[in-house]
Amino acid sequence: MSAREVVNALADSGGRRLDIPKGSPLDGAGQPGGARTAREARAHLHIAVGPARLCAEPASHPLPEGPVPREELDRLRRLYRTAPGYAAMRDHLRRTRLLALCGEPGTGRAWTGLALLTELSELTGGGVSRLGPGVLYGASGVEKTERGHGYLLELPAEYGEYAEYAEYGECAGGGDCAAYTAHTTYATHTRCPIRTGPAVELLLDRLRAHFAEHEAFCVVLVAGGPVADRLLRGRRHAMPYEPPAAADVLDRHLTELLAHRPAGLLETARATAVRPELAEALGLDEPRPGEAARLAGHLAAHAEGRLSDERLLEHCRSFAPDQAREWFLAAARPGTLPEALPAPPALPALPALRAAALRIALAVFNGSAHSLMAEAAELLTWELAVTVDPQHAPGRPLFAARPGASLATARAVHGDGVEDLGDASVPVRAVWFAGRRLAPAVLHESWDAHHNLRGPMARWLRALCDDPRPQVWVRAAVAAGVLCARDYLYGLVELLLPLARTDSPVQRMAAATALAETSRSAEVRPAVNGLLYDWARGDDERERETAALAHGYGLAAGSVVASLEELGRIACADDGRTTSYSVLRLLAGTEPETVLAVLTHWLRDTRRPRRDLALLTVLRAVTTRTSHLWGLCEVPELEPYAAWPLATALLAARPECEPRLAELLRAALTWARSAGAAEDALVGWIRRAARDERQLAVMCGFLPRLAQDGDEPLDAGAATRIREVLEAL
Repeated sequence: MSAREVVNALADSGGRRLDIPKGSPLDGAGQPGGARTAREARAHLHIAVGPARLCAEPASHPLPEGPVPREELDRLRRLYRTAPGYAAMRDHLRRTRLLALCGEPGTGRAWTGLALLTELSELTGGGVSRLGPGVLYGASGVEKTERGHGYLLELPAEYGEYAEYAEYGECAGGGDCAAYTAHTTYATHTRCPIRTGPAVELLLDRLRAHFAEHEAFCVVLVAGGPVADRLLRGRRHAMPYEPPAAADVLDRHLTELLAHRPAGLLETARATAVRPELAEALGLDEPRPGEAARLAGHLAAHAEGRLSDERLLEHCRSFAPDQAREWFLAAARPGTLPEALPAPPALPALPALRAAALRIALAVFNGSAHSLMAEAAELLTWELAVTVDPQHAPGRPLFAARPGASLATARAVHGDGVEDLGDASVPVRAVWFAGRRLAPAVLHESWDAHHNLRGPMARWLRALCDDPRPQVWVRAAVAAGVLCARDYLYGLVELLLPLARTDSPVQRMAAATALAETSRSAEVRPAVNGLLYDWARGDDERERETAALAHGYGLAAGSVVASLEELGRIACADDGRTTSYSVLRLLAGTEPETVLAVLTHWLRDTRRPRRDLALLTVLRAVTTRTSHLWGLCEVPELEPYAAWPLATALLAARPECEPRLAELLRAALTWARSAGAAEDALVGWIRRAARDERQLAVMCGFLPRLAQDGDEPLDAGAATRIREVLEAL
């Protein structure tokens, strides 16, 4: 059937005039900036971190109290690499007798503290001991201080928690309630228990005076966070700790491990350590000293032939999940306060919950603006806190620690970044994990190993999916899809169905995105496809629209052709706005030739909804910017033309699409019901190209083909209109 015959058949059928739908079914939400956001979300979360685990491993036991064995100190002398600022730390400790090292666990703080104490105590003939946390709460130990001895004390993470959340409060009961008494003992005060701001500072003052009196030394290890930040800002006894270079630590441990082995093994291990595939498997920007020592053991075993290449990479891939596991185990670990001391409702849990929420939010918003991540973290903190204690809604600290202090607890860094707004980009302060494998590891660990986290996380993600900014809802939807693929039965009820059945168009689009993301899993895809099949044939308009939007990603049905077939069916109950948008999104995907072939076939279909769908899609192709049609698969060939209309971008990137695209446009220009809209679209397309030399060159190469249709010339009216536009340019 020729183009003229098709036009005549369609014209004879009568009907209303076709108009080009404006924007997406969300009235633009998700278009400007959505492409960059989706690309970053995919890049950060599409990294395999291993199968789901049903439970978390038990926490590691703390090091024993008492004198440090001579063998341990000898090993420290052989392996310790000096941390930056070591000389200044030593001078401060010698002068004041007390040093608070502020840094993250696992960075080598304890070894640096032991090295400092060993060096100074040897000058005075003393030894080195570890103090237990009971010293902080009145237990014996400090009074037995030996002259010239060195003592290492790790401040528990929960010590000083009240300082941030209840500073300068008063007891409503006048000091007689149980909570008042508990606070008094906890904060080591005799009055005003809630006034805990200076508790840590006073503790350090007392310890310094005590060790100075006994001519001994003490190093206190303080984990990063609000307490450490306050100590560093006050410049009292505290110094920031930076770990030694991981490469130096790794080399020292390799040398130790392979010292008595054949000469070539050390060089083999060193060469293996710098292989790109090993760095990719680790997924950490800079391993911490403990991780470097652990990696050295694996490399030594590999060099000796006790570990294969694949097993070595498997061990390396476990580093990021192990870090995530330790974070959440630390949050769940019982505190060290005496059990007899009651705590105020929910208050002790807030710092741990806030740290957990920060890490989970960063996993979802890795690489985004710090303000977006921080707000999302606060929202999740609230969800976690009311889950722990439903009767007490927590507030927010208005003047918290510097962002860098809290980010350090999540192995995160910040710097300059940009957020795409469609026609422009704006500078932002961006934040991201210091390791590409940490984001998926944190997300999977929180979902797989801690069932009670799922409820608040699901509520949090659903709320984020109602945010009109694509920088927020797109990331939340992709994360929701990743989690649903881990446990579809749970995710369907708690995430997918509530999003799809809402009246919010943004949430329905988020549901479609999450469903498409979920269907990446080959095991889960049949279930998703079956759900969309039922929705497409059901009576619920919201579910039917969600199904149409989900098929626009070309993933749920297993192929682009199958998705197009489903969209063709849905078109019978749709006005063309949603289905044509989804078909257009497929046209901007990885198989444009397949989509154009189906559209050409639909032109010859006897069913009007499919003919209309083909024409509406091609008309939208000349009016819709390519970057607004982002999908969940990479299409690098269209990236250079993201600001162009999709039709122009396809002509430039995929010249083989030109014949079918010309045929579809000719049909739109010659069909009575679409001619007016097609002419307007074509005029706007040409005028836009005239403002860009590159687009104009593509257009000039395409227009002659558009004007020829074998023995059927272009409609005279349409040809005249195009000629007038060209003359006016």
